Amino acid sequence: MDGGPQAVVAARVPGAAGLGLLAPPSARPFPAALLADPAWTAGRVAALGRRYRSADRRVLATVWWYSASAVLLTPVAAGLATGRPLSARLADTTLYEIAGGTVLAGVSRAPAGPDSAGELREALGSAIAAVAEAGGVRPRPLWAVAADSLAGRLLAVGRALGAVGAVTALAAPVAAAVGNPMPAPRYTDVGGVRYVRRVSCCLLLRLPGEAMCTACPARPPAHRQVLLEGL
Repeated sequence: MDGGPQAVVAARVPGAAGLGLLAPPSARPFPAALLADPAWTAGRVAALGRRYRSADRRVLATVWWYSASAVLLTPVAAGLATGRPLSARLADTTLYEIAGGTVLAGVSRAPAGPDSAGELREALGSAIAAVAEAGGVRPRPLWAVAADSLAGRLLAVGRALGAVGAVTALAAPVAAAVGNPMPAPRYTDVGGVRYVRRVSCCLLLRLPGEAMCTACPARPPAHRQVLLEGL
């Protein structure tokens, strides 16, 4: 990565490479604008289906978006957490993937503009529209997935900075600024440790060989609490 604005942000975040703020040398770049292309997204969904031996487009598209949205939102989360907001525009963002199509890093090439919430709303809206078309999914559940990705990325960066409370406190105002239909991100504290209290289901459990996530909102609350305490 060059010396652009994200390099300054990454330098302030311990473990930036593991968080997806730095691309590994072997990763292949592609423009984030492709996320807004329904045909390209359909190809990614089909490839995921071959990997999991599943033809359920709705499930596959949701699982793919859960992963891709987390990477897309990592520069945004890190920029906010370090006080150097980065552009959320798809045109300003490059994503990086490894062999097999796993997207694992994202780099924003510009600082956030004067309407950062509008940039984020447009980027998410464009990508969600493509995922919805490719998978035959309603947009609203995909906005919930994006809310969980935002919450999760802020939590991860907050842990890296040793400032969980301050960084996760940004989640609700950011979602409110983006506006409907993005729901408010939520957190829960268990045994002194903060976790994302999911507002979406990634549907991973509906793919062959996959189990229900520990924090899945489909679990009974008491069971979820016991599992989180075990962590």
